[in-house]
Amino acid sequence: MADPSHRAKPLRVLLSEGSSTSAREAVTILGLAGHSVEVCDPSPVCLCRFSRFVEKFHRCPGLRDDPAGYLAFVEDLLTKWEFDVLLPIHEQGLLFARVRDRLEARTGLALPDFENYRTAHSKAGFSRLLNELGLPQPVTRIVTSARQLRDAVHLPCVIKASIGTASRGVWFARDENESSLVLQDLDADTFPGEVLVQDLVAGRTGKAQAVFSHGELLGFHAYQQIAAGVGGGEAIKQSVSRPHVRADVATIGKRLAWHGALSVDFILSEQGSHFFIDCNPRLVEPMSAWSAGLDLVDLLLRVSLGETPAPVAESREGVRTHLALQALLGRASRSGSRRAVVRECVQILARGTPYGRSIEELTPVRDDWISGVPLAMTALALMANPKLAATLSKKGWGAHLLDARTIRSIEDGNFPAANHSG
Repeated sequence: MADPSHRAKPLRVLLSEGSSTSAREAVTILGLAGHSVEVCDPSPVCLCRFSRFVEKFHRCPGLRDDPAGYLAFVEDLLTKWEFDVLLPIHEQGLLFARVRDRLEARTGLALPDFENYRTAHSKAGFSRLLNELGLPQPVTRIVTSARQLRDAVHLPCVIKASIGTASRGVWFARDENESSLVLQDLDADTFPGEVLVQDLVAGRTGKAQAVFSHGELLGFHAYQQIAAGVGGGEAIKQSVSRPHVRADVATIGKRLAWHGALSVDFILSEQGSHFFIDCNPRLVEPMSAWSAGLDLVDLLLRVSLGETPAPVAESREGVRTHLALQALLGRASRSGSRRAVVRECVQILARGTPYGRSIEELTPVRDDWISGVPLAMTALALMANPKLAATLSKKGWGAHLLDARTIRSIEDGNFPAANHSG
């Protein structure tokens, strides 16, 4: 586990949302480091409510439906209370980057400029950046209409809307039947702007996370997927060394003058080559790195405060971690069987294969007992009805996230500063 030689004084940190797995893991890391953690989220029962480390919860307007209201709420908190750092743990960073200068005047914040954030956030923008830099990605075609899409589909392939997170807006077309279903979804009336069609590359999925200071890479961590959860997420991970991926991520960060956290998804092909398939302008589930000896959250805090830390060593290889909640949802969604869900629960509780030497990321009951409440409730619900897996997994895709309409409003809006005087 991470044990950085540098220990910052306890900070008061505001998380931009509390529903995602990334936010929940950041809360654990911040809490164990002794920081004071507060969370704002539109859901009164978000994941982060179930933690002893969250000192205060602020119920806010939803980013998706009311970005101006959400921003005004956050700015009001920053005006009324002295937060050392505002941590944009998920897609809220796009809105914060739009008004970065005035937020930086009130608190510590690490974000690149808006145009570069938008490039990384858009799948089409990221694909074009990879082309510009000559970095590897699957053969990709970008289309803007249903007719172009039909011509661009070469089976097998992956079809992606340019905007989407947590595997939303991603379709696999492995055969004619799947291709027809996707084309029905993406008809002329609902076509979501730019769409990517990428050749399907066989291989193992991996992710890499990094923290930058004005384009310079400070910390890097990579892991590979050992077992899938629901919706494309990882249920079990293992830390790996990927020096070629690290070098390419450093190139991406330098080109974008990146400031703050950046994560990428890649496929390691059967021939050993890597291909980038997605980018997230934030930290994604940082407990994997923390468990492998690299505290990326601490680095991000220091960059947010205006420090320029020295680059740190990579995380350790071979450290296995898991998310029991994802494992149960994945087992239920694939099997539809109560018996299979019960078996998975027993394996997790008994530390059986493949959980014997794995560290729990999301619900660290030994350090934070209340974190087990959502896990227990989910297990009971799935044992009663495994078909609930799809419904339960979508709870993380709520009003705290962006959709295409919200993104257009952020790109087009000027978001005048509210008058907080008096």
